Amino acid sequence: MDPYELPELLNQFALIPHFDDKIAELANLAEPEDWNYHQALSDRPNPILFNYLRYTYTRIGQEKKVAVTKDEKWACWNTGLVTSHQEPIYVLFEENKFDDRQTYWHFNQFCRKGHYFLNKFSALPEMAHYFDDPAQLVFDSRKELRPNIQHIIADNKERFPEPYRSMNDYSLQTFLKGAIDNAIERVKRNYKTAIPQYYKGSIQLLLPLCIGAADKADLALVVDTYADFYRASTCLTLDMAYNNARQLARPDRDWLQP
Repeated sequence: MDPYELPELLNQFALIPHFDDKIAELANLAEPEDWNYHQALSDRPNPILFNYLRYTYTRIGQEKKVAVTKDEKWACWNTGLVTSHQEPIYVLFEENKFDDRQTYWHFNQFCRKGHYFLNKFSALPEMAHYFDDPAQLVFDSRKELRPNIQHIIADNKERFPEPYRSMNDYSLQTFLKGAIDNAIERVKRNYKTAIPQYYKGSIQLLLPLCIGAADKADLALVVDTYADFYRASTCLTLDMAYNNARQLARPDRDWLQP
């Protein structure tokens, strides 16, 4: 097995025994952050951090940002997280020595940048990169937003909270149109209202859908960017939206909270 081979999935790249325990160690090492869902149930602790690490590796693999020592005994990559003292955190792997190994690497530990184990590497890899044009992260209020309201309701009605989930489609459509109009007005006044997420190689923007009250988002509208306009055809629960947005950066807490 080639130590430079970078498969798509983290569990194909390395053996990580007791993964949930390792995720808890990372949560304690990193600067304090809420990594739990607040609406959906999860069968594991720190589900947002669990997904963050897996999807970060996928991007790291695509960009080939894994450092390997000359003797091919150690590897590391940048998690994109920092300690409470703003020191970058890396994940360190050693050669997997199990006879029946299915991966070349075996998890060793999470390390601060100053940890002496990282002196094994002549250069440390950069964190994952997701966009080249910062303008992608900002909603341009001069462009038209074209929502496919019928599709949003038909495909995502189970994501709506009650009592909206139990409404007939026409009544819900009326509420949703108003929430989208309000979201557009809100992002015109505050560009930080639009929160970027990375999805299948592109940047999308998330807007708050406040259906029941002006100060509480019920869902996140997913906005795709076209050359001259925006299009929206789906929505996410707030847990789903935070999970996706956290891949790029910790979202502003104006409306999207875990």
